[in-house]
Amino acid sequence: MYINNLNPVLLNLGPLEIRWYGIVYVLGFFMSLWWMLYLQKKGKPDIHKEQIWDFVFYCMVGVLVGARVFMIFWQPEMYLLKPWNLLKIWEGGMSFHGGFVGIVVAGWWYCKKNKLNFWTMADILSVPAIFVLALGRIANFVNGELIGRVWPGKWCVVFPQYDSLCRHPSTLYAAAKRFVVFGWLVLLTFRQEFKPGFIFWNFVFFEGLGRFIVDFYREDILYVGLSLGQWFSAIMIIVSLVIFMKYYRNEWRKIQKT
Repeated sequence: MYINNLNPVLLNLGPLEIRWYGIVYVLGFFMSLWWMLYLQKKGKPDIHKEQIWDFVFYCMVGVLVGARVFMIFWQPEMYLLKPWNLLKIWEGGMSFHGGFVGIVVAGWWYCKKNKLNFWTMADILSVPAIFVLALGRIANFVNGELIGRVWPGKWCVVFPQYDSLCRHPSTLYAAAKRFVVFGWLVLLTFRQEFKPGFIFWNFVFFEGLGRFIVDFYREDILYVGLSLGQWFSAIMIIVSLVIFMKYYRNEWRKIQKT
């Protein structure tokens, strides 16, 4: 058993608090930049450095906007009835599925505007995105949020700010799952050339599948036996499977042969 008394605040600078969760978003921005600039030197993507900066900026804005707007699904009484609360990012509350929709829309819009291949850009950005999402779940654990279901096991965790019961560290399960997906996407990136979009849809499928499984260990409101996150994840799984079967059968054959 472990009692989670971790401090979510790294530094207090007067009225300003620097939180671990906020650092993850800053790290996400710069890691995405570094990864895209690193691959640019190797000839992919074949775009200017200024476009990389702009593209990452658009995507970060999309993440923030989408992640906040989708919180309406989770806490309608707080955000639907009082929409100004959506602006209070410092109070926490970021939806993964909303951030996913936001970054896809923002990335697609930028690529269309600048005549870039969206699928190529999506493949590249998927790698740092899943890594930062894993760090985000660790930050969730530090914050003592998104708690797991009650479980008296050897590695159960007590979140004193919530109650005195021992629970699954579900956010750490989610982080571990995302680190595994990160390793898979890196392997695909350097293994061989794939049809644009293949790595992105691997991200969608394995993130959706992992979230669907891990949420069985998370304390959440259920709708017809599943959490809202699981229903959204089920959509991700189904859509990506259809896309794989329709457009990427040959890519999976390539992997099987090597």
